[in-house]
Amino acid sequence: MAPRQPMFTPRAKNIIYLFMAGGPSQLELFDYKPRLVELNGQPIPQSYIEGKRFAFMDSSHGTKLLGTRRQFKQHGQSGRWVSNLFPHTAGIVDDATFVTTCAASLFNHAPAKLFMNTGSGQFGRPSMGSWVTYGLGSESSDLPGFVVLQSGPRGPRGGAVNWASGFLPTSFQGVPLRSTGDPILNISSPKGISAARQRQCIDTVRELNLKRLVETGDQEISTRIAAYEMAYRMQSSAPELIDLSGESEATLKLYGVDKDKPSFARNCLLARRLIERGTRFVQLYHTNWDSHGGPGENLENDFEKVCRDVDQGQAALVHDLKARGLLDDTLVIWGGEFGRTPMGENRDTTGRNHHIDAFTMWFAGGGVKRGGIIGQTDELGFNPVEDRCHVHDIHATILHLLGIHHEKLTFKFQGRDFRLTDVHGDIIHKLLA
Repeated sequence: MAPRQPMFTPRAKNIIYLFMAGGPSQLELFDYKPRLVELNGQPIPQSYIEGKRFAFMDSSHGTKLLGTRRQFKQHGQSGRWVSNLFPHTAGIVDDATFVTTCAASLFNHAPAKLFMNTGSGQFGRPSMGSWVTYGLGSESSDLPGFVVLQSGPRGPRGGAVNWASGFLPTSFQGVPLRSTGDPILNISSPKGISAARQRQCIDTVRELNLKRLVETGDQEISTRIAAYEMAYRMQSSAPELIDLSGESEATLKLYGVDKDKPSFARNCLLARRLIERGTRFVQLYHTNWDSHGGPGENLENDFEKVCRDVDQGQAALVHDLKARGLLDDTLVIWGGEFGRTPMGENRDTTGRNHHIDAFTMWFAGGGVKRGGIIGQTDELGFNPVEDRCHVHDIHATILHLLGIHHEKLTFKFQGRDFRLTDVHGDIIHKLLA
């Protein structure tokens, strides 16, 4: 996990990935479509959906268009359209670039999350954070190089496979930190165990593991040794990380954080603290953006709540990184596994189905163009009409910003070289500053 030189001069050194698990509706947030509002309630032309597959709709029966009920305004010098659901995020549009034509390949949650995180819908592939720490290591000796923070009513579908190391050594997997109590289970020493006795125990286990390593040559034993050492160091570094008593009242107010209460905003602040301490890749998962229109999943009150959960914290993170001079070296990514259809879904209340052909992500800092807008969708927001950006292209661009050639970061497994972008991926040059 020692720091390694990138392949060429990087624009970013660290990543904070704000993952909106469940597929946020771009049509309620960023992709303003007045024509869709005009055609509300009318059937979508069959030409749009012919041959298409959806998670919970049958395209052969036709479905009705659903115009948003949200108010949109243009913000900043870039004139970016943002709805009234994201008043704080509207204040950072000139620090970010919005890509409205993102495209994925899988339309069900667990495989789509896996695809967005690993470049494949198959289990067993390394996550992006694992690839990044494998390629670059970490500048933190006392905290993991890849950390996962979670908030919301439940964990993301698919669970730990989204931050697993796959066939890479397990030292590169993401380490989830808990939101309450000890950040990691059993990180505190049992009562009556002094630091000296703890060190003696770790040293003894290390000697036993080294003997076994010499006998077998199994590199996973090296990972085990490193894990014991990291756990020992984290007994002091992890509690210090989550202790927010040193943060000013102004900072806590900026994020909207109750320092003793778990929240997405608190995780945003922890992400900044992790980056300051040398962690390479921090990923925040927040649920539940799955807005089908069923109980707890409508585009009315439920969607408003999940937007409030993240709006202030994500905007504060960008402002705070910028004020501290960290945004130039830190790439902030926002998005889910896919978006939502322009058609409504017939359930108890208002909702939309999964949509993989065009959805919105935004990127800030880390060598990304400021105030940019990439891509344009048709008048209904269904298909890209220019600058389609597939997940593989997004992955290639993220690695490029870190100084990594996506075709050269490989790992031989089962007789062939694997990479995050598989055999695909083109750099999105319009995203670069």
